[in-house]
Formats: sequence, C-alpha cells, structure tokens
Amino acid sequence: MNDYCKNTLAEKLAQLRAVFVARLPDELAALRTMGEGLRGGERDRGDLDELHERLHKLAGTGGSFGYAELGAAASVLEQKVKNWLSGDLASLDAVVRRSLAEDLSALSVNLADTRPGIEFAAASGEGQATGKVFRIWLVEEDAELGRQLAHQFESFNYVVRLFEGIEQAERATLKERPDLLIVDVPFEQRGEDATEVLQQSSGLRVPDCPLLFITATDDFPSRVRAARLGAMGYFLKPIDVPRLVSRIMQIIDQLHAPPQRVLIVDDDADLAEHMRLVLMAAGMKAEVLKRPQDIMEEIGTLRPELVLMDLHMPDFSGPDLAGVIRQHDNHANLPIVYLSAETDLEQQIQAMDRGADDFLTKPISDLQLVAATRARIARARQLDEQITRDSLTGLLKHASIKQAVDVEILRARRAGKPVTLVMLDIDHFKAVNDTHGHAQGDVVIAAVATLLRQRLRQSDIVGRYGGEEFVAVLPECDRPNAFLLLEDIRQRFSSLRFNHDGRDFTCTLSAGFACSEEHPESDGAALLVAADEALYVAKRSGRNQVRATNSS
Repeated sequence: MNDYCKNTLAEKLAQLRAVFVARLPDELAALRTMGEGLRGGERDRGDLDELHERLHKLAGTGGSFGYAELGAAASVLEQKVKNWLSGDLASLDAVVRRSLAEDLSALSVNLADTRPGIEFAAASGEGQATGKVFRIWLVEEDAELGRQLAHQFESFNYVVRLFEGIEQAERATLKERPDLLIVDVPFEQRGEDATEVLQQSSGLRVPDCPLLFITATDDFPSRVRAARLGAMGYFLKPIDVPRLVSRIMQIIDQLHAPPQRVLIVDDDADLAEHMRLVLMAAGMKAEVLKRPQDIMEEIGTLRPELVLMDLHMPDFSGPDLAGVIRQHDNHANLPIVYLSAETDLEQQIQAMDRGADDFLTKPISDLQLVAATRARIARARQLDEQITRDSLTGLLKHASIKQAVDVEILRARRAGKPVTLVMLDIDHFKAVNDTHGHAQGDVVIAAVATLLRQRLRQSDIVGRYGGEEFVAVLPECDRPNAFLLLEDIRQRFSSLRFNHDGRDFTCTLSAGFACSEEHPESDGAALLVAADEALYVAKRSGRNQVRATNSS
C-alpha cells in the first residue's frame, strides 16, 4: 500500500473517530435522561430494550475509538440490563433503579481518552508482480551439491545465486536482496555451533524474504531452533527437489495472493465503517452489509472469505443470519466469526452452536482485528488448497478446473467478451519417465506449472487436468492473443534444461486452444472437447507446436 493510500485511510479513520467524539456528549446525555426516567419509575420493558441496545453499542465502540474505560463501564451496565430483561421486571425496586440511574450518570467520568493512534498492519498481497523473475539465494558449502541444486532451480525459470558461506551472502546484501533465502546448515558437523549459523542466516533476512533450511539432521531441537528463526520450511537431505520447489511455489502464491475479502455485519454503522477502514489499511477488501435481507446477494457479489458478524442486532440476530448462510451448500464452509460485546460464556457457546467458527469480544484493538482476520482467512485458504489443488504443482485439480471453465464461460457470455480454453500436454512424457525416472518426470511437470504461473495473468486460471496434461482458462483473450501467448510459453519451455545423473535433457510441449468467439453456442464441456481436438492435431502434426480449432 502506497503512502497516499495510507494517508487517505488514516484521514478517514480520524474523521470517523471525530464524528464519534462529537456525538458522544449527546449519547451520554440521552443515557442520563433514560436513567432519570428509571429513577422515577417511568420506564417499561421497551425502554429497557432501547437502553440495552444503546449500552451494547457503546460497549463495542468505546474501546475501538479510544475510550477503553467508557466501553468497559458500558459493558458492565449492559449485562445488568440484560439480566433484568431476562427476568422479572418487578425486581427493579426503587433502590435498584436509583443505582442504575447513578451508574448511567457516572459514565461521563470514564472519558479518559487513550488515543491509541491508527495502527496500520503490513498489507498482504503486496508481493511481486506477475511475471517478475524470482531470485533465490542458496547458501551451500558443498560446492558440487550447490551447483546441482542451482541447476535444478534454474530449470524452473528461477534466477539463482550460489554462496559457499553465510559471510559471503551477508556482504552481497549491501547491494541487492533476494526474494527467498535457502541455507544449508550442517547440524551433524557443527553441533551446538549450528545455532550461531542459524542466527547468522537470520541476520540475512529482510522484510518479506522467506527463509528455508536444508540439512541432513532431523531432530526436534534442530527443528525448534529453525522455527524460532521463522523458517518457512525444513528439508532433509537427500533433497526432494520437486517437494522443495512445490514449497517455493506456495510461497510465491502467498506473495501474489489477492487481497483477503471480508464482509462486516454490524448494526452500529460507525463501528462497522471503522473496522472496514482498518481492514482496508491492512491490504484487505472489506465491505459492510447495509441490509440484512441482502446478505446472500452481498456474499454472491463480494465472495467473502470471512464474515465478521455482531451477535445482537435488531430484527435479525447474528445466529439468524448465520443460519441462513449455512442453508446454502456452496457456503457451508464459509468462515463466520462473531464479534460482539457479549461476555457471557454460555451465550457465546450457544451462539457458536448456531453456525459460527469463532468468537471475538468487543472492544478489539486494530492490530488484534487484523491479526485474527488474517490468520482465519489464511487457514481457510490452506484448507481450500488442500481440497482443490494438486499437491505436486499447486494447480487446480481436474474437477476444480472443469468447474472454473463453466463459471468463466457463463461470465464471458454475460459480459459479451471472449474466453479461450487451452489444453497443453508434455510431448513424449512416457519416455521421460522411462529414461530419467518418475522423480525427474515430476520435476518436468512442476516446471510446466511454474512456467504457466509466470507467464499467465493473475486473472487466468490453470489446472492439472491429469498426468502430464494441463488446462488453462484465459478470460477476455481472443484467438490471436492466445496464440502469441501460448507460442511464447512453448518456446520458453523447450529452452529449459533439466539434469539427471549429470546429463542434460530438454522437453517440449504441444498446445491446442478454442476461443468462445468461434464457438458461441458451446458450453464448458464442448469448448474443452474443441481444445482437446486442436491439441490432437498438434500432436499428430509433429508435436512441439500450438494449434487452434479449425486451423490449418
């Protein structure tokens, strides 16, 4: 997020807080008036309901806007009124009413302004632009092993810089920085000295630079030391290169990840807007639900990865809306987190039993809100990837890419724009497995996946259709542009060099594609068949080429 955006959001948050501060005297005066009415015995259940609602909002907004003591005091009074509403109002004798009136008048005493300042967390998804060369620094004292690993990484189109020692890499940081650092730490030789090596390697880390360790030692203390230094991976020798590359691709995905999407459901408009701005300042996309009746339409439009929902709201409660969401099968796994001033544990548990995944208590600091939201969505994304993505390539699985094909064709038809479907296949792949082994075949498959990710747009969708075959969906891409793109990918892949047992070898791929403009009546299945037929033509015509439907 650039400085202009940060400043703009900071200004909006400050303005929102100023509005709250300006309204606060009138709100406290209204509460005192209600208290005087209670003292005189003039209030009924409806008035207590209104009082409870006002105190509930104040308990949530007080801390969020810098008045922690006020929010805490309002929360205590809210709980008292709630208990009375759930019992017999006849118990509200003159002494109890007078005490409540005095407590309401005393709220003004709790106006100590903590002024916490606007807290901006680092925005997610601010990684590298698609297509940027990914730079890996490899620290490996074994020169021959280092060269072999560097060669393998380069086969995946990464730029690798090899260092024989950490000190050498430290000097290099004065002029440039890596995108990812891999360090070989020989625990079995250094013993306790390995801790010093780990600390030195940690000193090489820069913001947003992930750290991976490779070693021959697999024991708990060594793994703990690596974890304490923030290692995002711990790989044992002999190195399983495809698995290591798969982890690197996961890291790249995190750097390229789109903004996390959050739907906020809260009847307190000021507090909801405050949370929206805070989450936006953290790099997320957040929207506030205006009308509870529109919740499913809003979910369909925003496609949120998390719903932050108040528990107590007029007309429709949080559990009511959570129940509606869970009635839809395609949103059965959508994370729902209650964010409420409700402190009664039994009430929280009952609410959790009605469709929610977690419970956060108001008031909540900006940093806690961002951290809790980010962690929940990150876990949801990881679970979704395990379900929908191929473990070797990180691409969508067969069923998921077919579903994406159908969705994108319908979207393109509504928008009146083209969409192109591509089928790619590695030429003579059986010979690769037979000659170089299945492990090296996995390296070749992963290389195709990496190249596709590097050359395609973020809006494009790619999946592993099966074996050595891939499918790509290119929205708003016509036939000429699709051909140029695929021809570039074909040429780049043929220039990659793979190594097995000291011998280099190369591979080629063939591609066929079909554009919706030439098949206006075709659905997803039919367009896939057309692309597959074009791929068959490319194979039959000698392989290592790109063909379109109806092309000569």
